[in-house]
Amino acid sequence: MSKWKGVLLLIVCATLIANCGCRMYQPKKTTLEFGMFAGSNWDVADANSYVIIDKAVKKFESSHKNVKVHYYSGVPKEDYSEWLSRKTLQGEMPDVFMILTDDFNKFSSLGVMKDLGSIMAKDESFSSADFYKTALDTGKYQGRQYALPYETVPELMFVNKTLLQKNGISIPSNDWTWDDMYSICQRVTRDINNDGTLDEFGVYDYSWIEAAYSNGTDLFNNSGTEAYFNDKKVLSSIRFVKKLADLNRGVTVSLKDFDSGNVAFRPFLFSDYRTYKTYPYCLKKYNSFQWDCITLPAGPDGGNISTINTLLIGISNETRHGKLAWEFLKTLTCDPEIQMDIFRYSQGVSVLKKITCSDESENILQGEMVNNEKYINTDLLDSIITNGKIEPKFNKYNEAISLADNEIKGIIDEDKDTDSEMKIFQRSISSFLKR
Repeated sequence: MSKWKGVLLLIVCATLIANCGCRMYQPKKTTLEFGMFAGSNWDVADANSYVIIDKAVKKFESSHKNVKVHYYSGVPKEDYSEWLSRKTLQGEMPDVFMILTDDFNKFSSLGVMKDLGSIMAKDESFSSADFYKTALDTGKYQGRQYALPYETVPELMFVNKTLLQKNGISIPSNDWTWDDMYSICQRVTRDINNDGTLDEFGVYDYSWIEAAYSNGTDLFNNSGTEAYFNDKKVLSSIRFVKKLADLNRGVTVSLKDFDSGNVAFRPFLFSDYRTYKTYPYCLKKYNSFQWDCITLPAGPDGGNISTINTLLIGISNETRHGKLAWEFLKTLTCDPEIQMDIFRYSQGVSVLKKITCSDESENILQGEMVNNEKYINTDLLDSIITNGKIEPKFNKYNEAISLADNEIKGIIDEDKDTDSEMKIFQRSISSFLKR
């Protein structure tokens, strides 16, 4: 009996030793930190903010068996910049993280993000040509690629079809001009109840910046050392917006006027179009009149061009898992299945040309529509994004454009002489950029 006890004890000991050995040599899990915010980057309702990310994480982890991707949920967009800055100061920067537009220049200039240029060049599975160049260039700072685009939206022009039809006006075509816009605004701006106060208006929230970009001009050079506010194209853009404002006879057009259906035009992000043209949000907003979206009008020296807004994702310069971080970044931005989910679950557009131009994305967009309305087709989206304008990338840009906006709004609101005021401002902004 003691002989069998000895054999049994030997087996148990061998099993314990084997199990300890397995645990000892089992590869340790690597945790990859991902920084993201909750909700939509475009400030519209979004019930699916985690769906795409969770799917990308699951797909990445399934092909990287000993890697876990961790992210903090519930950080609102309005708190995200502060949250990310705090993480940076504490030395806890996520390995991979989303970058808000206003933070990109700052983080790039401070060296917070990894320069992706050499990584992209060495990776034979990666092709820059797959992306929209405008979206990809949004992640460049001083000629270096610090982030990849994840999702993009172009700017469009909202058209109040009901108001135009009431005035016997057809919706403009997508090659319309400033002259077309002014003519329509002139016709619809009126006092409909004869009380001496204007009740209907041509346009709300259309700025000199949108006019300048559609007039074929740049406001700064790429390095941010020069400004062009005395350029004739910029001056004519300011005059055009001022001319539109003069139609209102001193009345300030409000958001309430627009929401009530009393304004013909307003620049709109494509994300707003996707949200408020579809169920259930179409029942909650702009349901008292018919509306659609077209391109922005072309200036005499430009085209039907508008800005492209892009959500970027970068890699921390301090990451200890550079290769894994790059692979996860590619999963988010280059994987066709994940990028198609931008159309399925978000309000934007894929940054990959082949995805945006596909029949599947066209069917998804059309399937969202109610009342059998025709959706903006992907050919038009492709054209707008391809030819779109991106904001300059230099550290002082946010402050410089704010100074310019305040100055030009003053010229328009106070009816100052455009040429003389802009000559003065040109000297001022040039001095600011050189400091």
